[in-house]
Amino acid sequence: MFGLFKKNPIKKLETQYAEIMEKAMNIQRSGDLKHYAKLIEESEGILDQIKALKEQ
Repeated sequence: MFGLFKKNPIKKLETQYAEIMEKAMNIQRSGDLKHYAKLIEESEGILDQIKALKEQ
Protein backbone atom coordinates (compact mmCIF):
# COMPACT_ATOMS: atom_id res chain seq x y z
CA MET A 1 0.00 0.00 0.00
CA PHE A 2 2.78 2.45 0.86
CA GLY A 3 4.72 1.51 -2.27
CA LEU A 4 1.98 3.17 -4.30
CA PHE A 5 3.52 6.62 -3.93
CA LYS A 6 7.14 5.51 -4.24
CA LYS A 7 8.94 7.17 -7.14
CA ASN A 8 10.32 4.97 -9.89
CA PRO A 9 14.07 5.66 -10.35
CA ILE A 10 14.08 3.90 -13.74
CA LYS A 11 11.56 6.35 -15.22
CA LYS A 12 13.63 9.29 -13.98
CA LEU A 13 16.79 7.87 -15.57
CA GLU A 14 14.97 7.10 -18.83
CA THR A 15 13.73 10.70 -18.99
CA GLN A 16 17.23 11.98 -18.31
CA TYR A 17 18.63 9.66 -20.99
CA ALA A 18 16.11 10.90 -23.57
CA GLU A 19 16.91 14.54 -22.79
CA ILE A 20 20.65 13.98 -23.17
CA MET A 21 20.19 12.12 -26.46
CA GLU A 22 18.01 14.95 -27.81
CA LYS A 23 20.65 17.48 -26.78
CA ALA A 24 23.43 15.34 -28.31
CA MET A 25 21.56 15.12 -31.61
CA ASN A 26 21.26 18.90 -31.82
CA ILE A 27 24.92 19.39 -30.94
CA GLN A 28 25.98 16.84 -33.56
CA ARG A 29 24.01 18.73 -36.19
CA SER A 30 25.80 21.94 -35.23
CA GLY A 31 29.16 20.23 -35.80
CA ASP A 32 30.62 20.20 -32.27
CA LEU A 33 31.72 16.57 -32.25
CA LYS A 34 33.81 16.78 -29.07
CA HIS A 35 30.83 17.93 -27.03
CA TYR A 36 28.66 15.33 -28.78
CA ALA A 37 31.09 12.57 -27.76
CA LYS A 38 30.99 13.72 -24.12
CA LEU A 39 27.19 13.64 -24.09
CA ILE A 40 27.09 10.18 -25.67
CA GLU A 41 29.53 8.93 -23.04
CA GLU A 42 27.34 10.39 -20.29
CA SER A 43 24.22 8.81 -21.82
CA GLU A 44 25.92 5.41 -21.93
CA GLY A 45 26.60 5.69 -18.19
CA ILE A 46 22.92 6.40 -17.57
CA LEU A 47 21.95 3.48 -19.79
CA ASP A 48 24.21 1.20 -17.72
CA GLN A 49 22.47 2.40 -14.55
CA ILE A 50 19.07 1.64 -16.09
CA LYS A 51 20.18 -1.87 -17.04
CA ALA A 52 21.52 -2.49 -13.53
CA LEU A 53 18.25 -1.37 -11.93
CA LYS A 54 16.19 -3.55 -14.29
CA GLU A 55 18.29 -6.60 -13.39
CA GLN A 56 17.53 -6.21 -9.69
